[in-house]
Formats: sequence, structure tokens, C-alpha cells
Amino acid sequence: MCDERKSRKFSQRKIPSFFRFSGRSNIQRSRFFLKVEGIVPVLTALKNDPTLHYNFLNDLTAVDWLGKKEPRFEVNYLLRSENKASSKIRIKVRLEDGESVPSITSVFKGADWPEREVYDLFGISFIGHPNLDRILMPDNFQGHPLRKDFPLEGFGQDYLIEDLLHIHVNEDITKEGGKK
Repeated sequence: MCDERKSRKFSQRKIPSFFRFSGRSNIQRSRFFLKVEGIVPVLTALKNDPTLHYNFLNDLTAVDWLGKKEPRFEVNYLLRSENKASSKIRIKVRLEDGESVPSITSVFKGADWPEREVYDLFGISFIGHPNLDRILMPDNFQGHPLRKDFPLEGFGQDYLIEDLLHIHVNEDITKEGGKK
């Protein structure tokens, strides 16, 4: 039985109440849309099912569909199976602006930084994350720069330049080591 059929059978047999709908992406990969409350149990089951064994979180990211689709946001999880390197499954959760999704760090430890990145750049919160702080932008940065409604020129955040100047005030970049 091909992996796509196994994945579909799994979704129908094990935990159908968590699934919104499924489909195929244009690259021959199974794609499932989950309800928010289903993300942790479904990913746990996919990881632990001996016939599927999707035990590697290949990617975790988000999409802002502002003005294109409702709900506005989509969190995407790409899992890969240890059984077959080419076997991948995409799990998606759709969210309204301001809605949160449970953290999957209890299932995949490697989700820690990708969840922080999505939080930092899109403003999507992950409930139960052990350290949901900014990871790329400065702590005092206003807004989330990958949201479609974030202004291209930013919010006039000149204070960031001042912060950077103060951080490096005692450094001499002409000498090795940096400090005077």
C-alpha cells in the first residue's frame, strides 16, 4: 500500500474528529487540514504509528492569507517518515487573527525555534511553548514583519538604531577582538 493511502486510512481510522478535510498537493504529497485542538494528538499519533512513523519535523512555518482566504493564517507542518525518506506529509492548521495554536515541542523538540520564529515574524502564539520570546527581531521591535499588513517602510522604529549604537559604543571594529 502506498504511503498516501496509509496516511488517508490512518486519518479515517484513528482520529477522524480532528480533521477538517484533506487533499493532495501538486507535488504528490498528502495534505491534511486539522482543527486547532487536533494538532498535538494527530502529530503524536503520526510520529508513533509503526506503519507510518513520521518522526522527523522537516519544516514548520506560517502563511498570511490577508485578503485572499479566510481564516487569515495557516500554520504548516511538514513531516518526513523514517521508513521512507521520500514519504512526506503536510499538516495545516488555519487560524483567525489573534487565535493561538498548541505548541508541539512536547512531540518534536526541534519545533522550539521554528515556533519562536513564527511567533516573532507573524505574531501567532503557541500555547505551552517553553520559551516563546522573539528570536530574530529585537525584543523592543513593534509588530511582526511577515504579516501582510506590516508597512513596507516599518513603523518608524528609529529607536532600534539608537539601541544598536549604544550596544557597540565601546567596540573598536578596526582591531581583532572588537573591544578597546
